[in-house]
This record gives sequence, structure tokens and C-alpha cells, in this order.
Amino acid sequence: MSSASLQEIVSYCDRRLRPDTFADYDRAWNGLQVENQGKVTRIIAAVDASRATVELALRAKGDLMIVHHGLFWSPTLPWTGSRYGLMKRLLEGNLAVYSQHLPLDGHPTLGNAAQLARALGFRSLRPFFAHKGAFLGVQTRLTKPISREKLGQELARVLGKPPLLLPGGAPVCRRLGICTGGAGSELSKAVAEGVDTFITGEGPHWTHALAEEQQLNVFYGGHYATETFGVKALAAEVAKKFRLPWEFVDHPSGL
Repeated sequence: MSSASLQEIVSYCDRRLRPDTFADYDRAWNGLQVENQGKVTRIIAAVDASRATVELALRAKGDLMIVHHGLFWSPTLPWTGSRYGLMKRLLEGNLAVYSQHLPLDGHPTLGNAAQLARALGFRSLRPFFAHKGAFLGVQTRLTKPISREKLGQELARVLGKPPLLLPGGAPVCRRLGICTGGAGSELSKAVAEGVDTFITGEGPHWTHALAEEQQLNVFYGGHYATETFGVKALAAEVAKKFRLPWEFVDHPSGL
């Protein structure tokens, strides 16, 4: 069975994603969150680090999980009850956890937005959705405009579920912006950057009226569904470089 050094993999991922260039949420804690005994033989990709995905990773005989949402979104003290149970399973299973949040949203090739855009067939991509000195998404001006209806069908094909459409703009889409996850509360930012159609994961109820007021088409594809792409791309690249097997464990939130 082939293996690779955990530290070498972590160093490679940190160099590729450059988490120091992103002002992320305090609890995101980008990088290695839990270490193992030092070797990796099988990589597991997952959107979220949770008890359920840890069990799926252990069942798949993984010893490194690469995730988008790490272990520390909720308060982490004290290590009792379910928190103790989770850490116990990680340590007993020799399962390391590596997480990247905003760096894996905005990476120009491995990122959720870039990967989703390419899955939709868009190639001429530019940075989009500026946030504290970094870009979290991509945009494209279409040489062949696409109808809202057709774009919705393509999103359903790529995401595996129909998106929710807020039809505030024109029925034909010409300039698209993508920022995955929970960016729906920032419609004004999308408008300010010049797009007529905004693809993201989810947003609050009041954005329906705002989309109409700002004449913006908005597609909510689901927070989880729009953020499966980055961890898959990163895991595949790392697995290829270090000659390791990998797989994605799917545990949809429905959100």
C-alpha cells in the first residue's frame, strides 16, 4: 500500500491555496485541524467535518479528510458529550482533518466557483466578488447569451437538483457571477461588479424583493450543492501528485 507524509501533503495544500491571503472567519481555522500518526494512505473529501462524515470516512478506510467546513464552526469547549465522542473517533481511527474555507471558494482553478463555472461549460473567467482584499468567486461575459430557463436546466444537471430562481432581471443572461455558499445576502455587491445574473448557494427571504429592485437574476443552488466542487478538485490533485487513492463521501444537508 502506497503512503505519503501528512506534513508534506499539508504543506503542498497550504502553498496551493495560500490561506494567509484571505481574511476568513475566526472559526474557519484554515489548515490542518487534527493530525494523525503522520502517514496518509487514502484521502477522503467531504463538504463538512461532522460525526456523520467522519464515520463515512472511517468506513472508507481514509486517514485524511479534506473538507470545506471544518470542526470549529460551533463552540468547541468543553470536550464532553458529543464533542468528546467526535474527537475519540478521530483519534481511534487515526483520521487527520484538513480544512480550507474561503481559500477553497476563491481559488482561480480549484475553487468552488471556478469548478462550478467550468462544469457549466464557461471558460473565460475573471475574478469576482471582492472580499477584504481577495476575490471569492468568478464571473464571465457570455459570447452566446443564455436564457434564464436554459441556465436553470444546466444548473439542475450539474448540481443534481433544480435551483431556486429569483427572476429579477432580464430573461436572457449575458454576464454571470458565481460565488458559492451563503453569499445571497450580498446581492448589492454582485450588482456593483456588473453582473446581470448571480449564482450562489442560499440567501435570506428579503433578497427576493431586492433582486427585483436591482433587476438581478439570482439562482440559489443550495449551500451544500454548490460547495462540493472544491474539495473534490483539491483531493483529486493531491491524490494524483502523491499517488494515493481518494473518494468523495456525500452527506447532503438539503440546504
